[in-house]
Amino acid sequence: MKEQIFWLDVLLKKVIKILLSFTFIFFLIPSIVFASERWIIDKDLSSITFELPVLLAKNVQGTFTNIEGFVELDVDHKKNNKAIFSVDIGSVDMNYKKYKDLLLSNIFFDERQFPKAVIDTKKFAYQNEKELEISVELIIKGQSKLTPLTITVKRLAEELVQIQSELIFSRTDFNIGIGKWSNTTILRDKTKIKTNLFLFKE
Repeated sequence: MKEQIFWLDVLLKKVIKILLSFTFIFFLIPSIVFASERWIIDKDLSSITFELPVLLAKNVQGTFTNIEGFVELDVDHKKNNKAIFSVDIGSVDMNYKKYKDLLLSNIFFDERQFPKAVIDTKKFAYQNEKELEISVELIIKGQSKLTPLTITVKRLAEELVQIQSELIFSRTDFNIGIGKWSNTTILRDKTKIKTNLFLFKE
C-alpha cells in the first residue's frame, strides 16, 4: 500500500510538472509571436546604386537589379532588431558598359568567387522610428568592415514602408581595384552606396 502511494505521488508530480511546462509554453508562444515583425523586400520596387568618382571624367555609376533582404523588428522593446540585405554582384547595370567584365573580374569585385555583397545590421536598438543612425557590417569580396549608416524610414501604408540610406566606404579597404587599379589618383577611393528599398509586412 505504501509503495502504491509512493508511486502515485511520483506520478502526480510528473503530471503537474508537464502541465506547468505546457502552461509556460502556452503563454510564452503568443508573446514571441506578437513581439516581432518581419518585413520582406519588394525586389521590383527596390534599388541599390553605387557611384565612384573619376578624375576629369564622368563618375562610374551602377545599379544592382537583383536584391534580397528582410527586416525583423522587436516591436515591444525596440532593442533586438536586425536587417540583412544582399545584392548579386553579377546583376549590376552600369554606365560604362564596356568595362562591366573588368568590374566583375578579380581585379575589382571578383564576382565568380564572391557573387554577393551583404549589409548586415546585426542587432540594433532605436527610439526614433523615422531616422536611425547605426553601424552596419559591410561584406564585399570576403572582407568585412563596420560602417556608419543613416537610415530614413517612411511608412507609406499600414503594411508598406520605404527605407532610404546613404553609405560611403573605401573601395581599397575591400581590395576593389588591385594592381594599377589600386591607385586612387584617377579612380577615387571613396564609393557611395544609396539604397531605396520598399518592404512589405509579412
